[in-house]
Amino acid sequence: MYKLKAADWRPQHFNWEVKERVATVTLNRPERKNPLTFESYAELRDTFHKLQYAEDVRAVVFTGAGGNFCSGGDVHEIIGPLVKMEMPELMAFTRMTGSLVKEMRTCPQPIIAAVDGVCAGAGAIISMASDLRYATPEAKTAFLFVRVGLAGCDMGACAILPRIVGQGRAAELLYTGRSLGAEEGLAWGYFNEIVPQAKLLARAQEMAHSLANGPSFAHAMTKKCLHQEWNLSIEQALETEAEAQAICMQTHDFERAYQGFVAKQKPRFEGN
Repeated sequence: MYKLKAADWRPQHFNWEVKERVATVTLNRPERKNPLTFESYAELRDTFHKLQYAEDVRAVVFTGAGGNFCSGGDVHEIIGPLVKMEMPELMAFTRMTGSLVKEMRTCPQPIIAAVDGVCAGAGAIISMASDLRYATPEAKTAFLFVRVGLAGCDMGACAILPRIVGQGRAAELLYTGRSLGAEEGLAWGYFNEIVPQAKLLARAQEMAHSLANGPSFAHAMTKKCLHQEWNLSIEQALETEAEAQAICMQTHDFERAYQGFVAKQKPRFEGN
């Protein structure tokens, strides 16, 4: 079986750490509020793609350095060049950015976004594409594409955001580009929890370790069904989940859980 050891990866455009089966991605250009470049987009896409083969990662935390999450595409390194490109180059770029979201949604590991400060444009998309989102009170999330003359339909926003906050709320955010504050985001269901800044990363990693120590095969199946069932009828979804659960019932983790219950002990899940 093709496996990779993610702890050995050395990305060039963001910080990467693997510890106790949790990978932490840290965008690290704090002087510019952690913007993305063509190179960091591509390297993030490739990293999340490879995670399906990583034997030592069961959950991922995505965060930014210096009190901000991500300010989106770099004005000088991305937006400037884009205005000079022809349609084939523009399509190659927009498809690449969409591929980042696809790889985040289809990698088996749950992804937790730890959002502080500015979370804008593509940064907002990255938080949206994550499975769970924790925020500080200072977090400001803006799908601000309309403010630079672009449509709100960027990197899957029109498909994913309404499923998180509802159609009307998503429409407001995408039409206006206004910032979504932490408290409002919590009330809307965008954020799972608000955490003081000093405890944000620790809280996200605590949840990541909890997931990593759980039945990771079953977590991967849950993520897969959450993603795939958007386009299924209820009858198709029921059959998909029947098959998925039957597969999980053949894992050793399911048996470990039963034996732990019988012995009145907490099971130790191994992910198989």
